[in-house]
Amino acid sequence: MHETLWAWLHVHSWTEFTWVLVGLSGQLLFTARFLVQWIASEREKRSVIPVAFWYFSMAGGLVLFAYAVWRRDPVFILGQSMGLVIYIRNLWLIHAEHQHRPASARN
Repeated sequence: MHETLWAWLHVHSWTEFTWVLVGLSGQLLFTARFLVQWIASEREKRSVIPVAFWYFSMAGGLVLFAYAVWRRDPVFILGQSMGLVIYIRNLWLIHAEHQHRPASARN
């Protein structure tokens, strides 16, 4: 049974299998951001991008970046690294805005 699974996943060792699980978990985190955004937008009845979207983007992007480095895939590495820059910048801007708001407006 496990030989069939390993062949389907294109792995030849437990190390490769572990990294495939890491990659899949990163993809699940990345996908969760869309669910968070969709639920928030449905609740507000307008397009909303909650802060959690950026945190899931960052978490999924970091895990996928690690997986891409392990796979030594330059296209995947470049794509994830560019996304990470955007996620970090958005979180930076959100936190900077939060710091400049009066204490009464933060809640």
